[in-house]
Amino acid sequence: MITRHPNRQRFHGLAPILAVWLSMAGAAVAEPPPGFTPLFNGKDLAGWRGWAIHSEGGKPSEVEKLSDEERQRAFAAWTADARQHWSVKDGELVNDGHGAYLATDREYGDCELLVEFKVPPETDSGIYIRNTPQVQIEDAGKDPDGRPGGLTGSGGLFNNGDWPGRDPLVRADKPFGEWNSFRIIQVGERTTVYLNDRLVVDHARLKNYWNPAVPLPKQGRILLQTHGGEIRWRNLFIREIGSVEANALLTKHEGMGFEPVFNGRDFTGWQGPVDAYEVVDGAIRCKPKGSGNIYTIEEYANFQVSLEFLMPPKGNNGLAIRYPGGGVNAACFGMTEVQILDDGYEGIDPRQVHGSVYGMVGAVGGYQRPIGEWNHQLVTVKGSTITVEVNGFTVLDADVAPVTEFMDDKPHPGKDRPSGFFGFCGHSDSVAFRNIRIKKLP
Repeated sequence: MITRHPNRQRFHGLAPILAVWLSMAGAAVAEPPPGFTPLFNGKDLAGWRGWAIHSEGGKPSEVEKLSDEERQRAFAAWTADARQHWSVKDGELVNDGHGAYLATDREYGDCELLVEFKVPPETDSGIYIRNTPQVQIEDAGKDPDGRPGGLTGSGGLFNNGDWPGRDPLVRADKPFGEWNSFRIIQVGERTTVYLNDRLVVDHARLKNYWNPAVPLPKQGRILLQTHGGEIRWRNLFIREIGSVEANALLTKHEGMGFEPVFNGRDFTGWQGPVDAYEVVDGAIRCKPKGSGNIYTIEEYANFQVSLEFLMPPKGNNGLAIRYPGGGVNAACFGMTEVQILDDGYEGIDPRQVHGSVYGMVGAVGGYQRPIGEWNHQLVTVKGSTITVEVNGFTVLDADVAPVTEFMDDKPHPGKDRPSGFFGFCGHSDSVAFRNIRIKKLP
């Protein structure tokens, strides 16, 4: 959620990096801060290619359909066009306002991006994240009311429409003709933007412009936009964010009010066939031949549950939501079982994909981390609605009240339960859970 009074301490652990970044502002070609690598070498366009992303055949979905040979030809043509309009002068990357966008050769997932830019009056531009528009750059010299709807400043997620994050929290641009600095942190589809050391977007979801019905892709290129006026760039650095740090950032942004429901040592506070599970390295893990539903002693109505899970190959488990207890099938007699399933399964019903409201509403799959890495998951249950966020991607946002068609025509008499226990549905696979916290909602 975007707050108009953001907590400036959320990223205090990165303050030393930011200090180094700010201290080098003004240098045409600076050394990267610790942990960062350059995206632009200050000499030429090595590491970049052109992409006429809004031309016919240039949409990411269209490019994906091309054969390797066709894709190479397309990018070669776009790169040739880009080289007519992009140049390097005194260590600065300069675009004359025209031609193909500049795109990184590499694709990136979770990352932190540092960029300096300078625009003249009457010019705007933007930075595409994972091929997707965009962190907006607006002309700081224009009157805030100079355009329909008003000009709110740079840094907002311009293509978010009515989603949070479209407009920056504050106007932080320097006067036109001066250098500005972005710090962009991308975890999942969650975007945080600092402009000139001021927080302008706080952990907002970046809408998938190309297909709003699904989250952003897990990886994609960074693009620099051409938009009719000269823009200059310098000191472009990137740092890839690993799963441990990403999980910590996601957890920190969940806010206050969460209470641990697992102590990391034993099954105090839990009931059911706990002998089918074990505690290993601070995590609850289903035994290889264990099964059954273990669940909390306390019941919950509306709530959020935050946890991490570790998936073995072909692993299968589930989150029991508003479970009545007694060993019955959680998917049918509880409100539901939120599916926990390895993304590697093929040929399954869409309502069995990881994150699905099992047998009722299918989630968008493919957002788990590689086997061996811990995943972060946040589930929100309010009334008849369930939202599931996996590693920062919202893979399901469903209302089960109107559902009348069920997988295998098997009825779900518990789907309208107003409250119940929270638990895990073991299926003899060694799926592990840790950092399990629940926040009660009104």
